Amino acid sequence: MSGPGKAQDRIGASGKDPEKTIAAGTRTLVIGPYLTKRAAAQREARSEKDAPINLREPQARLEEAVGLAAAIDLDVVTASIVSIAAPRPATFLGKGKVEEIAGFVKAEDINLVMMDCALSPVQQRNLEKEWRAKVIDRTGLILEIFGRRARTKEGALQVELAHLAYQKSRLVRSWTHLERQRGGFGFLGGPGETQIEADRRVIQERMVRIEEDLEQVKRTRGLHRESRRKVPYPMVALVGYTNAGKSTLFNRLTAAEVMAEDLLFATLDPTARVMKLPHGANVILSDTVGFISDLPTMLVAAFRATLEDVIAADVILHVRDVSHGDTEAQASDVTSILRDLGVDPNDRRRLVEVWNKVDRLPEFEAERLLNVSANRPEDERPVLVSAVTGEGLERLKNLIEERLTRDRPRFRVTLGPAEGAALNWLYEEAEVLERREAEDGTIDVVIRIAAEKEPRLRQRVKVAKKIS
Repeated sequence: MSGPGKAQDRIGASGKDPEKTIAAGTRTLVIGPYLTKRAAAQREARSEKDAPINLREPQARLEEAVGLAAAIDLDVVTASIVSIAAPRPATFLGKGKVEEIAGFVKAEDINLVMMDCALSPVQQRNLEKEWRAKVIDRTGLILEIFGRRARTKEGALQVELAHLAYQKSRLVRSWTHLERQRGGFGFLGGPGETQIEADRRVIQERMVRIEEDLEQVKRTRGLHRESRRKVPYPMVALVGYTNAGKSTLFNRLTAAEVMAEDLLFATLDPTARVMKLPHGANVILSDTVGFISDLPTMLVAAFRATLEDVIAADVILHVRDVSHGDTEAQASDVTSILRDLGVDPNDRRRLVEVWNKVDRLPEFEAERLLNVSANRPEDERPVLVSAVTGEGLERLKNLIEERLTRDRPRFRVTLGPAEGAALNWLYEEAEVLERREAEDGTIDVVIRIAAEKEPRLRQRVKVAKKIS
């Protein structure tokens, strides 16, 4: 694999990342350059807001990094943790470790080194020079995954915008001819314009066009959301750490066929489908992009539009993979992002924890979690489910229904034998909780209905008594 600065790496008309596309099967070394516990604790104590600390166990972080590499079919030859006291400005790692890795890269014919951290353009350039291999950081790898997974126009635009923001910051390392000047005409940027200035201008112009396109997509999504409100169906949103099983759960609940694989970021594009609740009411279930720790800043901004369904949702299902050893830390990351979106993670009337993948747990551990759930206050109880086997899904649907309807009034309605049209309207517009038929053909039903539909109910039926 050739190094940076080649002519083929230049920006094409598509505006995509100037880095060469990473080929499947590329021999890859994954490095986890993590702060020692002492250094991390010291930095956390200093509360360096510009340098947030990931306090996960290093091995769990490294396994996630390997999972990210596997998501685009890289051939991970080996993965290694490197403990550091502080990042070095020039190479992130110390000189001795850089030289040691250089020897390994040469001996094992490594083409790509993935550094599970955020590298500055200078650090990335220097490491590529020392190792004579392509170097990509966590941000670049996540952008690569997002670029391959996005399917809708909105998703593709958002990914491209994030790519360009990342690319723009790295023009300093993507070119070997930065000092070369080219002549030009007035309408082509002016005489004497350096290549890097021209490239930056091309990127900026493309970013402006994408932002305009995204605004149009955002308006269209807003109109769709408004039309859904007029139906009106309540909105239920799935959120969770990447690979928590949201898409599998989505498919189970809606009988849809959204891509659901054991991969990080298997689903990026927002998807919405109608789901029927136990008493017949319809809701819109929305699947969203998975969250991850240390998500690149430009992606948080670019994907905010896809998370608007979360902000507007009546009920939010926080799906957790309870079989994962790092489930608590993952839940903390999701909670933090929800808070950033303006969603109160302590709003138990709206937020429901769904403990997924119980089928992967030993029986005694599943039993323990059931007891943990049962001992929590009713509004804080998680629902244990398996999206694969279907275990717990009826309980989950009942809980969604209870959260959505807890404030809805109930009525006892009496219909005569000839009021079939009114009965049909009740089944379409309300939830029929009970139904009894007398010998004379009279039908007695108990319904639950949205408060705003009460006037229409009074118009449709002669006898409707509110039940306290």
